Amino acid sequence: MPRTRNRVQTRNRHKKIIARASGHRGKRHKNFKVANESVMHALRYATEHRRDRKGDFRRLWIVRINAAARLHGTTYSRMVNGLKRAGIEVDRKMLADLAVREPDAFGALAEQSKAALAA
Repeated sequence: MPRTRNRVQTRNRHKKIIARASGHRGKRHKNFKVANESVMHALRYATEHRRDRKGDFRRLWIVRINAAARLHGTTYSRMVNGLKRAGIEVDRKMLADLAVREPDAFGALAEQSKAALAA
């Protein structure tokens, strides 16, 4: 008796991979074998870059805080140290947001930071 194959299931699995590779170039979006490798690599890169994005945003916030802090006569490291000594717990995301949207509030925090360092 010949062995039976489930072509429906195989075709559906292949279609799913081909659909995921739809934006890829060359054989990568047509040929199942090549598309499968391409999709596996893309998924791995997506996972790595999702983790990298957190560090990218932290670097962006630090650059923004440093630029705003220098306008108020201090540096990023001195300001963060002063805020810690003053007992003000504001994370970098909020500090960067204040620096961009509320420069007056950021200035007040910079002054409190300077005062805590002087004391």
